[in-house]
Amino acid sequence: MKIDLVSDVVCPWCAIGLASLQEALRRLGDGVPVALHVQPFELNPQMGPEGEDLVEHLSRKYGISPAQIEQGRQDIAARGAALGFTFGPRSRIWNTFDAHRLLHWAGLEGRQPALKTALLQSYHGRGENVSDPDVLVRVAGSVGLDEARARALLASDEFADAVRANERRWQQAGISSVPAVIVDGRYLISGGQPPEVFEQVLRQVLAEA
Repeated sequence: MKIDLVSDVVCPWCAIGLASLQEALRRLGDGVPVALHVQPFELNPQMGPEGEDLVEHLSRKYGISPAQIEQGRQDIAARGAALGFTFGPRSRIWNTFDAHRLLHWAGLEGRQPALKTALLQSYHGRGENVSDPDVLVRVAGSVGLDEARARALLASDEFADAVRANERRWQQAGISSVPAVIVDGRYLISGGQPPEVFEQVLRQVLAEA
């Protein structure tokens, strides 16, 4: 079973979606072979390296008040806690293009899902700057990737064209919001759905196969 997860590192619902998907896969058991591919999507491709205050950013982008933002944070934190994912304080939002380049490389090294989870924990759990090369190198090392290789990659433009091409491919396929989970290229699950929704679709795919 091939699963494509189109998502961004700084998207909280992407953390929820991945945790829900992983729980659904656990419920299916070890007898189901799954190839999970993390695909790039940037919520803020034009954002500069300095990032932006998170509350100001969300207020401007979505036209919501600080009180609404805080309520949303509490709701997301509760959803995360139910799935074993801890959301911590986050004061800024960052550009994620370099994180996606690192994830592309991790896919070639067979460490992509692990790095994706670690990057989500880095930003959403600890509020770290996931555009900072030092942070990215440390997170890469934490999942067994070579830190020197990661640092050299980040200091170059390596995989930039590949990431942009993948971003365009999924946009042209109609993906305009994330998370988006595509199963076997045929079934789309949009948003941070609960594990039961993922499990139902995955079992349907298995039954048809």
